Amino acid sequence: SADRTIKIWDLASGQLRLTLTGHIHTVRGLAVSPNHPYLFSAGEDKKVMCWDLEQNKVTRHYHGHLSGVYACALHPTLDLLVTDSRDSTARVWDIRTARSVMTLAGHQGTVGALATNAIDPQVVTGSMDSTVRLWDRAAGKASVTLTHHKKAVRDLCVSQTEFSFVTAGADNIKKWQCRDGVFLKNLAGHNAIVNALAVNEDNVLMSGGDDGSICFWDYKTGYKFQQIDTIVQPGSLDCE
Repeated sequence: SADRTIKIWDLASGQLRLTLTGHIHTVRGLAVSPNHPYLFSAGEDKKVMCWDLEQNKVTRHYHGHLSGVYACALHPTLDLLVTDSRDSTARVWDIRTARSVMTLAGHQGTVGALATNAIDPQVVTGSMDSTVRLWDRAAGKASVTLTHHKKAVRDLCVSQTEFSFVTAGADNIKKWQCRDGVFLKNLAGHNAIVNALAVNEDNVLMSGGDDGSICFWDYKTGYKFQQIDTIVQPGSLDCE
């Protein structure tokens, strides 16, 4: 959150369980390990931290980024953490030693979108330079650079049921084949800058726009079957 805290909630009751403090600027990214009692956080203060959820305290710091860190993601099968930053790089970390294993350099702008795969491309990044890069983690370099977006790429997510991914930008939503980055289709109909994407196991893709709208798509066909718009708040300019 922008208040520099991380809050943990009970999903059943909706009650706040815990507030973690330690960042000194906006917290941008979170990742929870499915194999360890660890929570990873990244913030605009350049900090990447590992929290032990059994002791509710920071156990490791990951130092190396030169500017604010925007996202973090765990590798699905290896004990690796990947982070991206305003310094135009993504970094791969050994979560146990907190050592920077690799720096993925090549973007010309802030890297704000990130996803990981168990097989190549093991890392996919999107940047404010309007490009998407598919990375060969072993070689430490981009295997494919996608230039179809005309404006900044703000988020991306990988499908849980097929080997593909989608990217969102200030222009539109695009779907790609994962292995070699073949362009598949545009998802048209979200008439706003799309800042967030998520897809579930039922092949429902959700996109969130900067106008407060949320669109629901059939991931396979690209059909938009529902849209929810934020209710205009009394006293706002939109209300007038």
